[in-house]
Amino acid sequence: MRSRIVVEGIERAPHRSLFKALGLTDEELQRPIIGVANSWNEVIPGHKHLREVAEAVKAGVRLAGGTPLEFNTIGICDGIAMGHEGMKYSLPSRELIADSIEVMTKAYQFDGIVLISSCDKIIPGMLMAAARLDIPAIFISGGPMLAGRFRGKDVDLHDVFEAIGGYKAGKVSYQDLVELENSACPGVGSCAGMFTANTLNILSEAMGISLPGNGTAPATSAERLRLAKYTGMMIMELVKKGITARRILTREAFLDAIAVDMALGGSTNTVLHLMAIASEAGVKLTLNDFDEISEKTPILAKLSPAGPYHIQDLHEAGGVAAVMRELSKKGLIHVERLTVTLKTVGEIIANVTTKRPDVIKPITNPYSERGGIMILRGSLAPEGAVIKISAVPEDLYYFEGVAKVFDSEEEAVEAVLGGKILRGDVVVIRYEGPKGGPGMREMLTATAALVGMGLDRDVALVTDGRFSGATRGIAIGHVSPEAAEGGPIGVVKNGDKIVIDLRRKRLDIDVPNEELRERLAKFTPLKKKLEGYLHRYSQLATSASNGAIFKV
Repeated sequence: MRSRIVVEGIERAPHRSLFKALGLTDEELQRPIIGVANSWNEVIPGHKHLREVAEAVKAGVRLAGGTPLEFNTIGICDGIAMGHEGMKYSLPSRELIADSIEVMTKAYQFDGIVLISSCDKIIPGMLMAAARLDIPAIFISGGPMLAGRFRGKDVDLHDVFEAIGGYKAGKVSYQDLVELENSACPGVGSCAGMFTANTLNILSEAMGISLPGNGTAPATSAERLRLAKYTGMMIMELVKKGITARRILTREAFLDAIAVDMALGGSTNTVLHLMAIASEAGVKLTLNDFDEISEKTPILAKLSPAGPYHIQDLHEAGGVAAVMRELSKKGLIHVERLTVTLKTVGEIIANVTTKRPDVIKPITNPYSERGGIMILRGSLAPEGAVIKISAVPEDLYYFEGVAKVFDSEEEAVEAVLGGKILRGDVVVIRYEGPKGGPGMREMLTATAALVGMGLDRDVALVTDGRFSGATRGIAIGHVSPEAAEGGPIGVVKNGDKIVIDLRRKRLDIDVPNEELRERLAKFTPLKKKLEGYLHRYSQLATSASNGAIFKV
C-alpha cells in the first residue's frame, strides 16, 4: 500500500504522532488510507449538502475496513459567476482543482481516492486529477437538483435567465419574474436540466468512473446517500485489487461517454472537458472523434433546455444505463470494458429496461438520427467551432447575417437588451477565449437575452468563448483559433456577412480570400492588462480545440 511509506517503520514515529494528534489510532493507521476530496462550500447549491455525502462515503470506507481522510477543494458556481468578471475564473479553476488534488494525494500518499463534487469545472478538475495520479479512484456527485414548479409546469434556472429578456421586451411582468426567481431552484443539487454539471455527472457514469445511478439519482434522495456509502465500500475493493483510474479511463470509455453525450443532447462544454481528462489519461481525443460519433449516434432524449424533461425524469426512465442499453443495440457502446463496479458495461446494462419511453426513445424511433453536438469549420474557424445542434430547429440550419462585433460579453448583452440587435444580425463576441478572456466565459446571459427578446430564431451568436448547457438557438462557440491567438474572428468587421451552413458543417466570413489574408497579416490582437492568477493562466492556456489544457 502506498500509505505505508508514510506510517510504517521507526523513522515514521513523528508522522504517526501527527496522525494521532488528529485522533487516529494505531489500528486505523494500519488500514488502507483513503483520501476523500470534497468540494463542499456554502456558495454553490450543488455543493451545500456535500458534507452529508462525504460522511456517507467515509462510513462506507470504514465499513469495508479503510481509514478515510477528508480534505477540500475550491468550487465556483457558474450560474452565480455568469455575466460578469467572476466567470473569467470558472474554467481556470479546473486546473487549480486538479493540481490541488495531485498535491494532497502525493503529499499524503493515499492508497485510493474518492472525489465528491456536483458542478461544472469541479467535476472535470477532479477527474483530470484521478487520471493524472492513476491510483484507485471513484467519483460521486451530489446529484441533480429537482425541477422547480411555476404555475403548473416544471422549470429550472435557464427559464429565469430567459425571463430577463422577456421582461426587457415587455412580455414578462416584474411580478412574474420574481415569482419565477423564487420557484425555479427549489433546493440543493446541480441545476435540473441537461446543462454542463449534469452532463458531466452523467458522463462520469458512462465512462465507468462512478457507480450506476450516480448521474441521475436526485440530490435530495436517500438513494444518493446509499450510493455514497457503496462508493466508499467500492474504493476499498479497487485498492485491494489494484485497479487504477487509467484502467477505467480508456479511449473506449471516452468514446462511450461521447456517444451518451450525443444521445442526450448534452452541453458543448463536454468537448473541452473530455479532451482535458483524456489528455491526463494519456488518451488521444480530437474534435473529429466528437463529430464522427455524433454523426452515427441518434438523439434519444430531449431534456431541458431542448425539451420538457429534467434529470429526475431521466432517472425515472432508467437513467444512464437505459440510454447505454439502447445505444448498445446499434453497436455504439463498448460493452466489454471494465468499470469501478468491477463489472463490465455489458454486465451492468444486461437487464436494464426503459421505464418511461416518453423520456428515452427506443433507438429504432429516435428524435433524430444524428447526435446533439456538431463541429464546424471554415474561414472563420479553421481549427474548429462547436454548436449544440440538438437545440437548433432544422429550418435554421442555414443562416446568413450581418456581423455586429463586440470585444466582450458585457458589450454584447448591453446591445441585445438595449434593442440594438436586429433580425438578421450575427452577434460576434471575441476576446473571450481561454487566452483572450482570459478564462473562456460562458455566454448564457447573452443567449438567454436573445431568447427572451424573441430573437433566437432570427439572430445568430458566434464567439471564441463558450456556452452553458442551457443555451439554445444558433449559438456557436469555441471558435478556434481565438482572437487573442490571431484567429480570423479577430478581424471580423461590423457589416461583414457571416454564413452558417450546418448541413455542410461550415462557418465562414464572406469576404474574398485575399482580403482576409491582408486583414490577418496586419492584425495585432488586443492585449489586456492582467494580474494574478488570470495573468498566469493566460500564459499557459491552449486553444479550445485542444480542451484549453495547459501547455506542457
